Amino acid sequence: MEVKLYVGNMTYSTTEEQLRTLFSEAGNVVTVDIIKDRATGRAKGFAFVTMGSQAEADNAISVFNGKEVGGRALTVNVAKPREERPGGGGRSFNGPNRRGGQGGRGGPSGYGGRGGQNDRGDRGDRGGYGNRGGQGNRGGRDDRG
Repeated sequence: MEVKLYVGNMTYSTTEEQLRTLFSEAGNVVTVDIIKDRATGRAKGFAFVTMGSQAEADNAISVFNGKEVGGRALTVNVAKPREERPGGGGRSFNGPNRRGGQGGRGGPSGYGGRGGQNDRGDRGDRGGYGNRGGQGNRGGRDDRG
């Protein structure tokens, strides 16, 4: 059974051929995938190497984890399965002002939550406080019985 290994802390100049040659010392290398930045095409400093069997993968981990290659100690371990990520993320552009969301509703203690975070890292407005803990933009009082 094939086993995929994570190889980290590589120099950015490491090539797929160099990795294939190195890991073939531990066994049969099925694939080598150096991960690159989509925008620049530059290597990100890590890769995935698929070994032919569990025994070969274990051998590669014991031989190469911590081994210095190009002045850097490699990190080699079994790759974790890729996590499900929600699609379509990225920045939110809410118009020219890019303001945070409105404050939250006040609870029994009377304080409202904070608004959303805008693109500049500022916080949105605070909610109001008082007996009814109204929703507010300026954090004003709401003492009207």
